[in-house]
Amino acid sequence: MHVLTGGLVSDVDGTREADVAVENGEIVAVGDVPEGNSQTDISGRVVAPGLIDTHVHVMMDGRPDVSTTFGDSPYAASYRAVSNLRAAVEAGVTTVRDLGSRGTLALDAGTAVDDGVLTGPRVLGAGENIVMTGGHGHAFGCEADGPDEVLKGARQQLKRGADVVKCMATGGVLTEGAVTGSSELTEAELRSAVEAASAKGVPTAAHAHGEEGIKNAVRAGISSVEHGTFMDREAAEMMAEHGTYWVPTASALVNIVEHGVEAGIPEEAVAKAEDAVSRFEHAWEHALEAGVDIAMGTDAGTPFNRFGDIPRELELMVDYGLEPNAALAAATVNAAELVGREDLGRVAEGYRADLVVLETDPNDDATAWQSPTVVFANGERVS
Repeated sequence: MHVLTGGLVSDVDGTREADVAVENGEIVAVGDVPEGNSQTDISGRVVAPGLIDTHVHVMMDGRPDVSTTFGDSPYAASYRAVSNLRAAVEAGVTTVRDLGSRGTLALDAGTAVDDGVLTGPRVLGAGENIVMTGGHGHAFGCEADGPDEVLKGARQQLKRGADVVKCMATGGVLTEGAVTGSSELTEAELRSAVEAASAKGVPTAAHAHGEEGIKNAVRAGISSVEHGTFMDREAAEMMAEHGTYWVPTASALVNIVEHGVEAGIPEEAVAKAEDAVSRFEHAWEHALEAGVDIAMGTDAGTPFNRFGDIPRELELMVDYGLEPNAALAAATVNAAELVGREDLGRVAEGYRADLVVLETDPNDDATAWQSPTVVFANGERVS
């Protein structure tokens, strides 16, 4: 048993003085704990849950033009995934949810982490995203048209072991020729994906920028709306009423706009991102007013949106209106609920030992996550 001694514990239950004991990948005691076989003195520092990023793409590495990854060999894609996962876990991200990578890349990466072959965060994967023929993400997705084809496509991903079924409800920023806010998969098609996933007890996610695509996803019973950039008041109220999570991925838009064409990002993508980010603030206003549940996700892998920088998302969420403790909740217990893991997101007995040691209290300071001094993933110290 290893004990973290002398520090504070900070999670959604507040901040308090407590030691933390870890054994066999699990938190076995919090508070006054017996002396362990080994210990780490963290006096003056804070123990918090590892972050959960509910939206990444392990096949991408933050390069300016993501399309240049599509022609890489499976081996090159695998090496890139290994590098991304290592960077994420060293940054204090102990669980990621991959919402679309080529073939079984992310699913295989998750197995490799579980088996101890790779050092990285726990990986929950969608396999290939379900997309209409020629739609957003078609270069690495499962193209399907009509409810029956979508149903089959979703079942194919579930057969591979998918932890979530991901669909494209609208166009997107990074696919050439796609119209960001336009609806792609229909409500009926999305409902087929939900039907397949629900039969296996698996959540669903829908990439949706435009208002109608968001509403289609909510009516279809999708678990989470990804991006939600053009969310209007009605869409926000529908999401709150149905308990649909919002995964804003602020990092994706902000990084494209901050770096621009000069950094090598395709001109069309920059133009679409600039239009989208100008409407994103209103989406936040509507979501916060309606009380929409929010889970943290970054879209890591998109331009200049690197896995080692995932913790910046919490700072961005605060910039858009969340309090630091609400950002903490979004990146821990809310994210854990969305991905279906009741054993993640708290520093409490019986939870997985996914822990970070920080210099300041993340319940007060959203930037605290950006410089962890110690990281434990599933009980193993990785940094």
